[in-house]
Amino acid sequence: MTNAQATDKHPGELADVPGWFPPLDQILFTWFLERQKAQGMRGDLLELGVYMGKSAILLGHHLQDGERFTVCDLFEGDAPDEANRAESTKSYATLTRQAFERNYLSFHDTLPTVLAAPSSVVPEKVAPDTCRFVHIDASHLYEHVHGDIGAAHDILLPDGIVVLDDFRSEHTPGVSVAAWEAVLNRGLRPICLSTQKLYGTWGDPGPVQEELLDMLRQRPDCGLSVQEAAGHRLVRARSRGMKPPPFPTSRHYVPPASVPAARVTEPRAARPARPAPSRARRLAKDLLPPVVTRAVRRARAKRS
Repeated sequence: MTNAQATDKHPGELADVPGWFPPLDQILFTWFLERQKAQGMRGDLLELGVYMGKSAILLGHHLQDGERFTVCDLFEGDAPDEANRAESTKSYATLTRQAFERNYLSFHDTLPTVLAAPSSVVPEKVAPDTCRFVHIDASHLYEHVHGDIGAAHDILLPDGIVVLDDFRSEHTPGVSVAAWEAVLNRGLRPICLSTQKLYGTWGDPGPVQEELLDMLRQRPDCGLSVQEAAGHRLVRARSRGMKPPPFPTSRHYVPPASVPAARVTEPRAARPARPAPSRARRLAKDLLPPVVTRAVRRARAKRS
């Protein structure tokens, strides 16, 4: 199936939505969002860069009453500069707003607030100090990521969580530079690192880090290491065969066809074992000519 064909189908499960959202990050998103809810933390959600909506669908599931969820993506719109235009054409040619909305509405009754525009418009549309969780997965160009991180700083509540995607992928060095620059020079405090994403806060990372370590240490499907760098404690998590967390199916979900039970048949009655030939019969078979042996067998068959 081609990408274009995949985007035309209604997803039945979250796994059916195209996109790069590994089980480890699904688990981490779920854990951070559920922890915020358990602590009574309220605030809006924001995602910059949605692709086909996989992570947005999960975020929307954790939206609480009275909160607002905003997503921002260029979709088919014009990029703000030539470099961004080339990036969109190469990596996101199949992305359309229609595909995103179809996927999202397969799982939710209403859409989030959709900004079909460059992420640079977000500070005008989202008020400061209103969000508890921000996921940055838009442009991979340094200048854009630098601006997105600055916007997240202003928009987040004091203990809010920001997630930076592709912070160490080989094809996105601009994200790496912007991410570690924010850690070294802009006050961002790392909480943990997954294979693809950096989770951080401008608040105190200590309490949430300790709770996260307690949770991850109990999972045999998670590899874990803790390192120190430039005064920061870096918790590194990696999957060891993780499965995604449970997630509601969509309104288009079709259960797999039930397989009919195997038909049980009565075994055939075993034939009684033929008695072993006597010593005299074995001797006759060895000594008599074949023609005589056959005649004896026919005579016995008539008597039986």
